[in-house]
Amino acid sequence: MTRTVDLNSDMGEGFGPWRMGDDAALLDIVSSANIACGFHAGDPDVMDRTMRLAVANGVGIGAHPGFADLKGFGRRQLPLPQAEIANAVAYQLGAAQAMAKRTGGSVRHLKLHGALSNMASVDHALAKACYQAALDVDPDIVIMVLAATAMEDVVRDLGCNWAGEIFADRAYNDDATLVDRSKPGAVLHDAKTAAPRILQMLEAGAIIAESGKHIPCKIDTICLHGDTPGAVAMARGVRQHLTDAGITIAPL
Repeated sequence: MTRTVDLNSDMGEGFGPWRMGDDAALLDIVSSANIACGFHAGDPDVMDRTMRLAVANGVGIGAHPGFADLKGFGRRQLPLPQAEIANAVAYQLGAAQAMAKRTGGSVRHLKLHGALSNMASVDHALAKACYQAALDVDPDIVIMVLAATAMEDVVRDLGCNWAGEIFADRAYNDDATLVDRSKPGAVLHDAKTAAPRILQMLEAGAIIAESGKHIPCKIDTICLHGDTPGAVAMARGVRQHLTDAGITIAPL
C-alpha cells in the first residue's frame, strides 16, 4: 500500500476580477498546485498571486496548460493540429516558468487541463506531442498523468519523470477514463463518500471504477478539484481521513 501520497488541486483559474474557487484555503491543504497559464483561465496577475501563495505555503508548483478557450473554460474539445497543440503546451509552460521564477519558486510538474487532458488520455499520439513539447522545454519536469490510460503508456515509453494521478471527486469508467461530467454521479461532493473510496484505492493499488472493477496502477498523487461546491470541505475531509489512516501527505 502507498504510505506517502501527494494531494494536488487545479488553481489560479480566475481571470481579471473573476474568481474561481478558494485557492488560499486549498493551499493550506494540498501539497501541489496546478496553476492555469492564461489559455483556459488565469492571467499574469492571477498566476503571480497564486504562485506567491504556493511558495509561502511550501506547496509544489505545476503548470496546467489547456486549450485557448476562456469562454468554455478549456472543457470543449478543439480539433487543432497536434503541432499547434504542442506549441501551445510549450508556450504555457514557459509562461509558468517565468512567473514562478519571479516569485522565488520553480515549476516542478506539468498536468494537462480539461478537454485536452481527456483527449490525451485516449490518444497516444496527442499525449506524446504534448509531453515531448514539455520535455523539450524542461527534460526533468514531472509529467502528471491519468493513471492507467494512454498518458501512462506514453510517459513510460518516453522514460521521463512522471506521476500517476487519481481523482478524489470523480467517478471512473472501466477503461480508467473519467465518467463524463454531464452524467449523474460523475462528480462527488461529499468527503464522507470520497475519502474512504480513495483510501480503498490506495490500499488496493488500483483505480476502482463505478462498476466495481479494479484497475491496478501506480498512485502518486490525488486530485482535489477546487471549482466544485464545497471543494475546501471536501479537500480537508479527504486529507484528514488519509492522515488518520497513517498516510503521509508530501509534494512530488
